[in-house]
Amino acid sequence: PTSLTFDNFAKAFDALDTGFRNSFLLVIPAVIISAFLGSMNGYVLSKWKFPGSELIFTLLLFGMFIPYQSILLPLVQFMQSIPGLYASIPGLILVHVIYGIPITTLIFRNYYATTVPVEMIEAANVDGAGLLRTFRSIVLPLSLPGFVVTIIWQFTSSWNDYLFAIFLSNTRNGPITIALNALAGAQSPDYAASMAGALIASLPTLVVYIVLGRWFIGGLMAGSVKS
Repeated sequence: PTSLTFDNFAKAFDALDTGFRNSFLLVIPAVIISAFLGSMNGYVLSKWKFPGSELIFTLLLFGMFIPYQSILLPLVQFMQSIPGLYASIPGLILVHVIYGIPITTLIFRNYYATTVPVEMIEAANVDGAGLLRTFRSIVLPLSLPGFVVTIIWQFTSSWNDYLFAIFLSNTRNGPITIALNALAGAQSPDYAASMAGALIASLPTLVVYIVLGRWFIGGLMAGSVKS
């Protein structure tokens, strides 16, 4: 190069503008909902044992091992059968929430099992707190490390998803991965703009790791990913 220029970044940002916005509209609700559902599941499965709880937990874990490709056809048919879900941001949010529940449940179950003493739950019960009150007043305030791990995991997974996006959305309603693929082109790719676009697309995940990194290690060490 003979001179420093940022024209390629401007070109890439113009091409990724809509996808960038769609990704935030997709990722933020999907991460919050799946993390909260995972925390409630993990709390119940770790501290409120009931007949069949281990079987339910095992069945939930099976969702982590089902290849996405194996369910694409029935998934597309299901989404098309419900008005307003197919090729829309709410449809992608629903998919990422459902597929995020197994891993978020596993993380929170192991986190609560190793860091929240049973005696604390029993003390809350003695004071008259029920299941939801104990979760809201005792368990939830202690859940920051677990939420950090699940937020980073789910944010990265949802933001970088391309498979669900290409089958369940379009260039107008799709996330940034769809826009980035369109920017790269097929016949005569613009490598400079593509590289600039890839850097722009990776910035949100980088920021999440930088901001939450110091709590992320604490969450790992607290047992949130132990099996």
